[in-house]
Amino acid sequence: MDGLELGLRGKRVLITGASRGIGAAAARAFAAAGCRLALHHRSGPAEAAAIADAVLLQGDLADQAAVRRVVEAAIEALGGLDVLVNNAGHMLGRKPLAEMTDADVDAVFDLNARSVVTACRAALPALVRSQGCIVNVGSISARSGGSAGSSLYSASKAFVATFTRALATELAPQGIRVNAVSPGTIMTRFHEIYSTPEKLAATAARIPLQRLGSGEDCAAAFLYLASPSLAGYVTGQILEVNGGQLMP
Repeated sequence: MDGLELGLRGKRVLITGASRGIGAAAARAFAAAGCRLALHHRSGPAEAAAIADAVLLQGDLADQAAVRRVVEAAIEALGGLDVLVNNAGHMLGRKPLAEMTDADVDAVFDLNARSVVTACRAALPALVRSQGCIVNVGSISARSGGSAGSSLYSASKAFVATFTRALATELAPQGIRVNAVSPGTIMTRFHEIYSTPEKLAATAARIPLQRLGSGEDCAAAFLYLASPSLAGYVTGQILEVNGGQLMP
């Protein structure tokens, strides 16, 4: 980012789901921009452990008490909070409607939707003090509906998109900006688990840029939305990063 002043040096940033994939790529980008980082993981820090001086925090964010604990620990360790990145999320398995249970609904929405609400609530006093910002992570499936068996995941990410816009309006008078990054088909462990090579190849062939995305393709979007100098007049926006796969 030489020659481009982001205004992020020294900013205190919490990223949930930072152990690999998009979260880890975002963490590396914020570290390169000179930020102080608290990085959450569920069961092991993995790639986050390689980021120098980062505070590593463990917790299962399907448990709302753990969400509050992680946010509070990050604020204490960093001495405040300037940027909250709500990245943690998962499909938790493909579930067609005929096989769906109440427990499936609860599990997906607790992790992907309710955790975002809880994290924002827990971080709010610190963000008010810092005039900070929130960057949520949505999904292309929030608009497209996703593929078979992903309806709960897609619906939970649609909640995140709407919640982002609603919070942007509510929190703007307090100087807090709220936006979201909406990735397309990004080649991470998520798709290694839930998509076949044949499905991924067919998807890539339909994308105008003729390839799947990477975590690094998404990383600059987080920096842009967090940057007070670049995005100080940007709030309530869902930034699509998908190679042209969806052009809303």
